[in-house]
Parts: sequence; structure tokens; C-alpha cells
Amino acid sequence: MAQPNPLHPAIHDFLGFLKYERNLSEKTQENYQRQLLAIAEILNIEYWHHLNTTHVKKVLANGHKTGLSAKSIALRLSALRSFCKFLVAQGVLSKNPAKAVSAPKQGRPLPKQLNVDEVGQLLNIDESSVLATRDKAMMELTYGCGLRLAELTNLNLKDIEDGGRQLRVMGKGSKERILPLGNVARNALKEWLKVRGQMISDTESAVFVSMRQQRISSRQIAKRMKLWAQKQSVGQQVHPHKLRHSFATHMLESSGDLRAVQELLGHANLSTTQIYTHLDFQRLASVYDEAHPRAKKDPKK
Repeated sequence: MAQPNPLHPAIHDFLGFLKYERNLSEKTQENYQRQLLAIAEILNIEYWHHLNTTHVKKVLANGHKTGLSAKSIALRLSALRSFCKFLVAQGVLSKNPAKAVSAPKQGRPLPKQLNVDEVGQLLNIDESSVLATRDKAMMELTYGCGLRLAELTNLNLKDIEDGGRQLRVMGKGSKERILPLGNVARNALKEWLKVRGQMISDTESAVFVSMRQQRISSRQIAKRMKLWAQKQSVGQQVHPHKLRHSFATHMLESSGDLRAVQELLGHANLSTTQIYTHLDFQRLASVYDEAHPRAKKDPKK
């Protein structure tokens, strides 16, 4: 009879930590589990307290050997670093052996955002059908609020607040934020809500629904946006993240207010917001340093 793998209970404990302490999404937990089980299979060690820097480098080498992209290898290393940090806190390891190992260099290919004219072309929809009204509202909210696809999909009627002037959305890590609705997005949403009853009963809580009389799926939203890009003769493909990316870029280019855009996007770290832009981070940081009253204060004084 095969002996139980002593490596997996620690992974199970770590996943419990991610769920109950970190409050991470189920999808994120699954990604961590997949990476850590792959790592456990790669490493020829008996217990995690044997883990050292050589083992970590072996994980990276295996990734190169099996043809993983630099991004995938970096994700695997990131998962291992977080897991080792947990093991240090649990007293299994005395130090984090993955901390000193560098991830492979990788480019940061970003989707080409739509310019303002292209957004206008996409959203200048003349059709007045129920589906066209719904799709326009979905795209206006995504671009107008910088919503993630999951945030748009999971939006409920109760999340529309203050007479349609703001949205309450649940972001990554179950972090809630309140977003203002501009006039154009608010009017598009209002028009959709007028005809929504033609597709669904009053018992359905979802804002956006499909012809199947249920909450529209993320896949269907992406499909509809791609279709409208073709119908409106936009010169590139359109998907939900591209509209979010365009929102971030246009807001940052217009305002230079990195902190405000960070809040609107629901990013935990300021550096993540910078990744969504084509602007120079040092210039943006200097704008923040000059504009924020407490950024100017010398902590030594």
C-alpha cells in the first residue's frame, strides 16, 4: 500500500489559511493548489522542513525544461514563496528559501487600449433592441467604472445605490468598493433596466441576464463585446479587460492621480495600477509627491 504523502497536509493547511485568513477567492485558492501540487511532484524531498534553495532552483529549472513561459515560472515561484512564508510562520522552516531566488525576466505585454475615439465608435450603438440595450449598458459600465469581468457578471440589483449614481462591487479577495456612475453609464443602465423585465422575472437578482432567463455568463459577455467591436467596425478586438485597461489609461492620462485610479480599480498595491498604464511611473510618482500634502512632509522633522 502506498504511503500517504507527508507534503500534502501542509498544502491543505496553507489553503485553509488562504481561505479563512486571507479571504482569497476560490479561483485563487485553486491556482495555488495546482502550483503547489506540481511543485511537490517535482521535488524529491520527504518533508517540507528539508526544503532549501537548491530545491527552489530545481523547480525553476524544471519549468524551463518543460517549456513553461517566463510568466508561468514566475507565478509558480510566487506561489512557492507565499507557501514558504506560511511554513516559516508555522515553524516548519527557519527561513524562506524561495525569497532569495529571482524569477526569470519577462516582458510585460499589455493589451493595446482603445483610444477615446475608438471607445466612442464602439459605444455609439443605434440599435434599440433589448439585447443591444443590455450590451451597451454592460460596456458602458465596464468602461465607465473600470469593472473586472467577474464584477460585472456578479452585479446584483441591490448593488445599484443612491438612485443609480453609484455601484457597490465585490472585488478580488472579497474586498468591497463603491464606484461613482457617470451620466452616460447611468443613462445606459437606466435604459436597460426599463426593458430588463422583457427577459427575466422579478425574482432574478442579477443586473445583466441572458436569453435563458438567468444571470449572463462571463463567457457570453466577452463574446458579445467581441461581436460589437466587429459590428461597429472598431479596428481591434474588444474584450472586458481591454475596456478596463482603457478606463485606467484614460483616467490616469487625464488626471495624473495615481491614488484615485488605484481606488477605482480596486488594486491593493500602487505598483499594480502602474502596470495598467503606458505612462512613466516616475513622473506619476512625482505628481503624487507634489500633490499630496503629507507626501511633502519630512518624517525626520
